[in-house]
Amino acid sequence: MFGPQATSSLINKTEAIENPISIDLIEPHLYLGNATVAMSLTTLNELKINHILTIDSCPLPDNIRYNPQITSKYIKVFDVHKEDMLQYFEECIEFIENVIKKRMNVLVHCYYGVSRSATIVIAYIMKKHKMKYDKAFELVKSKRKLVGPNPGFIQQLRLFHRMGFQIDKNDEKYKIYRLRIAAESIKLAKRLPSNYSSDLVKPDPSIAQEIPEPIVFRCKRCRRVLANKSNLLPHFIPMPDTKISSNLNSTAQSDQSTQNLLLTSIENNQSERSEETESSICSEAYFFEPIAWMTDIINHTQGSLNCPKCKAKLGKFNWVQSSKCPCGKHVQPAFYMMPSKIEKSNVVQNVQVTV
Repeated sequence: MFGPQATSSLINKTEAIENPISIDLIEPHLYLGNATVAMSLTTLNELKINHILTIDSCPLPDNIRYNPQITSKYIKVFDVHKEDMLQYFEECIEFIENVIKKRMNVLVHCYYGVSRSATIVIAYIMKKHKMKYDKAFELVKSKRKLVGPNPGFIQQLRLFHRMGFQIDKNDEKYKIYRLRIAAESIKLAKRLPSNYSSDLVKPDPSIAQEIPEPIVFRCKRCRRVLANKSNLLPHFIPMPDTKISSNLNSTAQSDQSTQNLLLTSIENNQSERSEETESSICSEAYFFEPIAWMTDIINHTQGSLNCPKCKAKLGKFNWVQSSKCPCGKHVQPAFYMMPSKIEKSNVVQNVQVTV
C-alpha cells in the first residue's frame, strides 16, 4: 500500500513525464519556467534558486513550500481571459525586486511557464525598463520561445502601461475594467459579490463632504445631488462608418458580446487617445460608476435608476448586457442617466448665488 507521501511522489513523477523540466534565464537572477522545474530540488540547487513565485491554480508540494532553504510566494490564478491578474501585478513585482536586490535568484512559474507566469515577468520587465507591452513581450520571448499570455492578460498588461506601471484607481479605463470583471462574477452569482461592493460602489455625493467636488449632477425635478463629475465614465463618439442609429433600450447578445467586450482593447486600438479629443466625448447619455444610492444594483442584474428623493425615472442599469448609446457606442456594464432628467451644476456658483 502506498502512503500519502508515496502517492504524492507518483503524481509528481507522472507530471514530470508529461511536462518535462523547462526553464529559461530572462535577466540576471530572474528565471521563468514550469511547475516541473519548481518541484525539482536538484535543478533548483544547481541554479542556486532559493526564491519561487508560483502563479498557478494549486500550490507546490509541501517539500518545496516548507523547505527552509526556499522562500516561496503563491498566487492562485487560472489561465482564463476573465481572470483578474492585474490585481496581483504590484505585489508580484515587489517580490521579484526584493529578491534581485539581494543578488539572489528567483523562479517565476505556472504549470507550463507560458501564460500566467510569463504575464508577471512581462509586467516586471515593463516596469523596470519603462517599456510598452509589445517591446517587453519581445524581450521575454527572445529568452523563452514558449511565452504567450492569453488575450485577457495582454489587455491587462496594456492597461498597466497606461496607468504608469501602477494601479491608478482614478483611471477611467481601470474603472471600466474593474466593472467588467465584476460583471462576470454577477453572471454567476446574480448579485454583486461583497468583495466588489466596497471597491466599485462609490459614496453618495449628497452626503456632506469636507472637500466637495465643484461640479455635480443633480435631478432636474428635485435638485438632489446624484453624482460627482469624477463618477462620470465618458465615452467617445464612434467614427462615422461605425455609427448606428439606435436607442438605449437595445441590447446585444449577452454571452458572446460580453466576452468580446471584456477583450476589447483597453487602449482604444492602442492609440492611447491619440485621436480622442474633448469635442468627441458623447453627451447624448451620461454613464456613471455605481453610486451608493443605486440600491437595486446590488441584488439585480438590470433595472431602472430612480431619483432616491423624488423617485423620478432617471435612466437604467445593466450589468450583464451591453446598452447602446444613441451615438452608436456599446457600453457594458452600463449605469446611465439621460440628459433630459439630470443637469450639471457648479457647486461654487450655487453657493455664490445663494449668498
